[in-house]
Amino acid sequence: MKLRARAETLLWGAQRASAAVLAVCVLAHLATILYAVRGGLTAAEILSRTRGSFALAFFYGLFVLAVAVHAPVGLRAILRETFGWRGVPLDLGTAAFAGFLVWFGWRAVAGLFA
Repeated sequence: MKLRARAETLLWGAQRASAAVLAVCVLAHLATILYAVRGGLTAAEILSRTRGSFALAFFYGLFVLAVAVHAPVGLRAILRETFGWRGVPLDLGTAAFAGFLVWFGWRAVAGLFA
């Protein structure tokens, strides 16, 4: 039981840390959108500016990782409290969801970069 409590504490901390990263990423992302929209940039122009940018790939990769940590931990709590889902099936299900988020998020980042 002590190990389970430690794991829950680590998940709690991971979700709070990822929330802090997400707050910064969301603000930067929204500022970028406002800049692009006010500048009248088209989607093609935006993509032409993002191609090959390691800085943007790093930023959005970090964004994806923060989402992939934050969302599954929150979903795990919701599933446990709402449906009483517990144990290994809950952990595997939310881990699979995290993998899904990483896979498709990094594919989107690769699309911006490549």
